[in-house]
Amino acid sequence: MTLTLTVADEVRDLAPGFTHLAVEAHGLVNGESNADSSALLDAAARRLAERLAGRAPHEDPHMVAWREAYTAFGAKPSRTRNSAEALARRALADGGLPRINRLVDLYNAISVAHLIPVGGEDTDHIKGGMRLVRATGAEPFVTAAGGEQVVEHPEPGEVVWRDDEGVTCRRWNWRQGVRTRLTEESVSALFLLESLAPMTTGELEAAAAELAESLEKLSPSARITVHPLQGRA
Repeated sequence: MTLTLTVADEVRDLAPGFTHLAVEAHGLVNGESNADSSALLDAAARRLAERLAGRAPHEDPHMVAWREAYTAFGAKPSRTRNSAEALARRALADGGLPRINRLVDLYNAISVAHLIPVGGEDTDHIKGGMRLVRATGAEPFVTAAGGEQVVEHPEPGEVVWRDDEGVTCRRWNWRQGVRTRLTEESVSALFLLESLAPMTTGELEAAAAELAESLEKLSPSARITVHPLQGRA
């Protein structure tokens, strides 16, 4: 992987059970959401309902662990939910999951089906390596408000993914910035799957394998690499 990924010691100290796995893809073909990507999202919602068996998403042990991690860096998890819990709530609601584009639909489906935070970054817009750190509060974060781009800054101590240009995702995996998000024009991507104990490394690897398989179906000529686990032994 030409793009480096590092996790700061201060983040590992905060959540010793953290593990992440990267799936890298080049030569992708994206486009508007279609019947196939919509079907993936619908199937993921059904799998989630079976997994939860009547429980709320925040009652799942993996989501409990993420809530504890969010609390540890000062976020309020009932108001600032990790990406997997937020998507799961939408999947179970009457409106269902949003349809964004084929690549985003695909990784959102994996996130919901496995109840695991998954993010997708356009590697053509990443500057330097990706780093998971605790923010100083000075880092720029480009987001959208009222249909226009605006620059925000994370809270000091907040866990963020960042590159050499600024923050790419706030509050660990809560909100992605517009600069590196996957659009219909994206052809290269890095997908990050993040887990905490008690989710096993085997469960994390199974989610990554399913993501890679779905990417191959979407873009048969793409070059897809599942990189080794980084984190727990």
